[in-house]
Amino acid sequence: MWIGKLSCFVQLMFILSLFQVPAFAIKKSYVVYLGSHAHGPQVSEADLHRVTDSHSEFLGSFLGSTQKAKEAIIYSYKRHINGFAAILEDEEAAEIAKHPKVVSVFLNQGRQLHTTHSWDFMLLEKDGVIHPTSLWKRARFGEDTIIGNLDTGVWAESESFSDEGIGPIPAKWKGICQNDTTGFPCNRKLIGARYFNKGYASYAGAPLRSSFNSARDHEGHGSHTLSTAAGNFVAGANVFGLGNGTAKGGSPKARVAAYKVCWPPINGSECFDADIMAAFDAAIHDGVDVLSVSLGGDPSNYLDDGLSIGAFHAVKNGIVVVCSAGNSGPAAGTVSNVAPWMITVGASTLDREFQAIVQLRNGLRLKGTSLSKPLPEDRFYPLITGAQAKAANASAHDAMLCIGGTLDPQKVKGKILACLRGDTARIDKGEQAALAGAVGMILCNDKASGNEIIADPHVLPASQINYTDGIAVVSYINSTIDPQGFITPPTAQLNAKPAPFMASFSSQGPNTITPEILKPDITAPGVNIIAAYTQATSPTNESFDKRRIAFNTESGTSMSCPHVSGVVGLLKTLYPDWSPSAIRSAIMTTARTRDNTANPMKNASFIEATPFSYGAGHIRPNRAMDPGLIYDLTVNDYLDFLCAIGYNKTMMQLFSESPNYKCPKSASLLDFNYPSIVVPELSGSVTVTRRVKNVGSPGTYAVRAHKPLGVSVTVEPNILKFKNIGEEKSFKVTLKAKGLGVTKDYVFGGLIWSDGKHYVRSPIVVSSAAAAAV
Repeated sequence: MWIGKLSCFVQLMFILSLFQVPAFAIKKSYVVYLGSHAHGPQVSEADLHRVTDSHSEFLGSFLGSTQKAKEAIIYSYKRHINGFAAILEDEEAAEIAKHPKVVSVFLNQGRQLHTTHSWDFMLLEKDGVIHPTSLWKRARFGEDTIIGNLDTGVWAESESFSDEGIGPIPAKWKGICQNDTTGFPCNRKLIGARYFNKGYASYAGAPLRSSFNSARDHEGHGSHTLSTAAGNFVAGANVFGLGNGTAKGGSPKARVAAYKVCWPPINGSECFDADIMAAFDAAIHDGVDVLSVSLGGDPSNYLDDGLSIGAFHAVKNGIVVVCSAGNSGPAAGTVSNVAPWMITVGASTLDREFQAIVQLRNGLRLKGTSLSKPLPEDRFYPLITGAQAKAANASAHDAMLCIGGTLDPQKVKGKILACLRGDTARIDKGEQAALAGAVGMILCNDKASGNEIIADPHVLPASQINYTDGIAVVSYINSTIDPQGFITPPTAQLNAKPAPFMASFSSQGPNTITPEILKPDITAPGVNIIAAYTQATSPTNESFDKRRIAFNTESGTSMSCPHVSGVVGLLKTLYPDWSPSAIRSAIMTTARTRDNTANPMKNASFIEATPFSYGAGHIRPNRAMDPGLIYDLTVNDYLDFLCAIGYNKTMMQLFSESPNYKCPKSASLLDFNYPSIVVPELSGSVTVTRRVKNVGSPGTYAVRAHKPLGVSVTVEPNILKFKNIGEEKSFKVTLKAKGLGVTKDYVFGGLIWSDGKHYVRSPIVVSSAAAAAV
C-alpha cells in the first residue's frame, strides 16, 4: 500500500513505538536449512532437545563456542524441518553455506500479505438452497478437516469462529491455544492459535513489547482469510447493511487454527521467513490437513525460500498447501509462490456488485461501486478534478492523484472531487478529499486498472468507476463552467456480466523460476469479498477511521486463496487418502475458462485472458469432487523435479531424509506429471509424457486437442481404457511447430480427455526458442 509522506512518518513513529528500546542491528538474521529430520513416528522431548543441542554444537563450531551459538539462534526447527535461524555476520553465513551438511543459507527475508455470495457463484448453493448433489452435502461441509492459516492471526470472538453445532475436537489434534490464559479464547471450532515473531524482532533489531506475544489479529487480514476458508454459518452478515446474507466459509464445519506470522510492516515487509518456517514446522506437528497461505514475495530458488521449504515439508506429510499468486499484476512474470508442490491461486471477480451510480448533469449515468455512506442531500453537487483543485505548490499530476498536501481546500470545499487511481491507497484518496472539504469523491480508474472496480468503505460518499467512464467524467468537467453530478447510495446487485473476469492486480505468469511449470494454477473469487473482521481496527485500517464492523469487504489474491483452501477442505473430507497433488489435479482439470456470457474469460481491460492469468481456469467445486482422471505426483517425483533443474545428489539426500534416494540419470522437466503442459522453447518438435490415474468408474476416454496457433498436437495413444479404480496409464503428446513455427511470444491451447461424462482439461502453453530468447 502506498501512502503519503506524512503518513509514512506517522507509520514509522508507530512502528518504533512498538519496541521497548531503539537499536540498530549490526548482524543479520539468516536461516540455515539442513534438510529433513529422520524422526520415527514417536518423537520424545529428549529427541527434540538433542536436535536443539546438535544445532548449537554445529553453529558453535563456526562461532567459537556452543554458548555463543545458543545466544545467536532464534529458532531451532526440530520436528520436520531441520535447520535453525540465527543472528550472523555475512562472513559467518558464507562459511556455514560451504559445509557439506548444509542445503542452503539465506537471509530472513520479508514478505507481504497478498470474503457471502462467493459460494452461490461457484454453485455450492443456489439462492441459499443447497442441492443434495452439492460438494457441501457430499463432504459434510468439511466436517473435522483441520484448516490452518499463516497470516495476521485471528479475532477469536468473531461469530465466524463460534463452535455452535461443532462436535468434539478431533483426537489427532496436537496443537495449542498459545497464551490462552491472557484472554484469547479457543473452542471446538477454533482449536489452535500460535504466534511467531522472533524473525520479525530480529529484523527490527529490538525486543518486542509483551502485547506482541499473542495470536490476536489487530489488522483484520487473518480473520478475513480464515473465515473465508472455514468460517461457521453466520446469519445476517453484512457491511454497513449491504450484501446481507449468511456468511460461511468453504468448509464451514471444518476446524481452524491460526498461525500468526505477520506483523506491522517494516520497510514494506510484514512476514519473515524464519517465522514462516517455524509456523510450518508447528502446523505439521499439530495435525492440520490444509494450510492456507495468503502472503508472498519475489520468487526465488526453491531451497532459498522459507515458504517454499515449509510447504514442501507440509506436502511431504500429506498436507495440502494453498498460496496466493500475488497482487503485482497485470504485468507479465509477476506471479509468486511458484513451487510445483503448492496450489497457486489468482484472483477474479464475482457477479455481485455494490453499485453506486455516478450521475452527471449532462444525462450520463455511469456504473460505479462503493460501500460508503450517501451524500447529505438528494441533489446535484458541483464537480471538480484533482488537477483543477491543485494547491499552489503542487503539480497537476500529483493533485489528480489526490496525494496528501496537493489539494487546495478553498477550491474543493462543498464539491464532489474526481481523483485518479494509482500511487496511493484508494482509501487514502478519500481521506485527502474529505480533509480538503469535499462532499464526495469519484475515483477514476487508471488505464492499468481498466474495468476492475473495488467496493471500499470510504470515509465520505464515493464511487469508483472504470477507466473509460473516468475519461468521460473528466472530459465533462473540463467541458463546462458549471459541471455538476450526484452519487447514488450503494446497493447490492447480482448477475453482473461478464463474470468472472480477472482482477487487474492478480499476478501473472510466466513462471520466472521454472517456466515449464504453469503458474498460477487456478483462479477464484478475490474482489469485494465479505468475511469476518477484527474489532481492533477500522474497516479502512486507518487511524483516522473510528468505525468498527464485524464483517468487511477486501480484495486481493489473499481473498481468492482461502476460497480454494475451503474447497480443498471439502475434498480432504470426502477423499482423506488423496494426495495433495491429486486434489490439485481434480481442481485444475475441472475448471472453466468461460464467463457467464459463455465467452472466454477476459482480463480487467476486457481483453481475452490467458492461462498466464487464470492457470487452468476458474474453480468449480462440484465438478472437482468427480474429476474422472487425475495427474498424481509423489514426493520422489518432486525430488526428481529438483534434480532436473540442477540440485545435486548430496543436497537431495539431505532434503529427502532418505539416504537411499538418488537423482535419476535422466530427468526431464517436460515429463514432470503436472496437470498442465508448458514448452517454453519449442524448436522443431518435442514429445512430453503424462500419466493419469482413474478415480472414477471404469470407462474409455478419448482425447481432443485444441491446438495452439502454429503448433500441431499429436497424442499417442488417443484412447485410454480403464477397468479399475486406481489404474494408471501413460500417454505422449508431440508438439511440432508448423510452417514458420511459433512466430510470436506464447500461444495457448488445451487437451481434453473425456468418457462422455467427465472432461479432464489441461492447458497447453508454447513459445518458440526465438520468442523465449527475446
